[in-house]
Amino acid sequence: MERQFLIKYLVILITLAGCQQLDVNNSNIDIGNNQKLIKNSSNNNNSISDEVVTPYLNVWEYLIKNASSNEDVINDQILFYMNAHLKDIDKFSEYLNDSYYFIYFVINELEKANLPIELALLPYIESNYDPFSISSSGAVGIWQFMPRTGRLYELEKTWWSEDRHDPFRSTIAAIGYLEYLYKRFDGDIYLTLAAYNAGPTLLDRRINKNKRRGTDVDFWSLDLPNQTKDYVPKYIALKELVFNSDKYGIRLPYIPNEAVVKKVVIPGQVEILTFSEYVGIKPELIYKLNAGYTKWASAPKDESVFYIPEEKYYLFEGNENPFKQSNEINWISHIITKGDNLWSLAVKYDTEVDIIREINYLRTDILSIGSTLLIPLGKTESNKFIPYEMYIVSEGDSLWKIARKYNLEVKDLARMNSINENSYLYLGQQLTVGNKNIHRNIESKKRTILYSVKQGDSLYKIAELFDVSIKSIKEINEMDNNDLMPGQIIKVSIKAF
Repeated sequence: MERQFLIKYLVILITLAGCQQLDVNNSNIDIGNNQKLIKNSSNNNNSISDEVVTPYLNVWEYLIKNASSNEDVINDQILFYMNAHLKDIDKFSEYLNDSYYFIYFVINELEKANLPIELALLPYIESNYDPFSISSSGAVGIWQFMPRTGRLYELEKTWWSEDRHDPFRSTIAAIGYLEYLYKRFDGDIYLTLAAYNAGPTLLDRRINKNKRRGTDVDFWSLDLPNQTKDYVPKYIALKELVFNSDKYGIRLPYIPNEAVVKKVVIPGQVEILTFSEYVGIKPELIYKLNAGYTKWASAPKDESVFYIPEEKYYLFEGNENPFKQSNEINWISHIITKGDNLWSLAVKYDTEVDIIREINYLRTDILSIGSTLLIPLGKTESNKFIPYEMYIVSEGDSLWKIARKYNLEVKDLARMNSINENSYLYLGQQLTVGNKNIHRNIESKKRTILYSVKQGDSLYKIAELFDVSIKSIKEINEMDNNDLMPGQIIKVSIKAF
């Protein structure tokens, strides 16, 4: 009897000790975006508690350990989508890595909204985290916003930009929308996802229909469109594979549990190719991180916002404006109205008719009402735009004579060439006249970027994305037909407008 009592007593002690340890480990205090503070008590009653900082190894560990406790039941439909991914595990790992620059930001924004952070998997279902993604129905970006919903959440579209493509602005909007849906459907994650896909109005109708019939109103019991019926199982399948990757032999790609991009604000308008060269990374990545800029430059505003890889941020520390030049060019987009013509526009914007023609590839002087023209605005001291050209010094030339020919001040011509106003000119010397940038920017339109073809892409979608013709894509890539393969790299010639 005493022996039995002792055993029971020891069991109780062990159980209590185990419970105490569990309590300690569950009392973690969040001290940052990528680490937790764990308090461990010493056995010495006179000692002070030690505080040990334990960082999460990667974004996946953080996601898994801090996700909601929602338990998913795996049915045949979910198994189907799991097996589709498991057919090629290496490809699945590459698929997961496509979120590298964005998923940390998404998780942080979800946490701010007190939403389940596993919703960071949703953009995989929507677009595979591709900011350039465009669906056949017109949904755009990593969250696949339709135009109307985008406008409701203040995603703007201008001649220069499209916020639905912007991975960061669209994330903030999407999480605002998810927050609304999550509350509307009482925290039911499956109904929230269904509403995101099909719209809350349709979902309400289907729920009310089941209520009238006296049947269940959970996701699995609703009569929903086929796309929505597949949508939630796709999400659950992805979640199961990520959260139990070891079980399925999946190697999750390394994505740090910290910001890998940083925001920089630059005064004025910035040409994207110039920006790319300064930062020292390929234009394709600049376009991906800043997909909201749909033209070849940011909008002509007081400042431009860009996202860059974190390791390049040092280039902008203490450098107020790395692109400041003596002959900057700003651009405006002018929508043609009744009464407009090239001559009146040249006078209005203090430029030349020939320049407007050249920049906009105009073959006729007839302008269509509602069309858009790109017009440069020079920033010389006289605020007059001077067309760019190279002048070859001939016998009898002087700075004064050349300046007079081009209606320039001698000091302006000297500054354009980084010489003194009294400098001696020699025969055959090349002088820069006007704004170099305009020449550079005209030439930039002839440059190409490389685009990786995504699942579901077509020549039409790609042409629409970059605002070019299907014919131009086929010509530059020497394509005989319209066939594209996922993963195929094609060239796209970027236009200025």
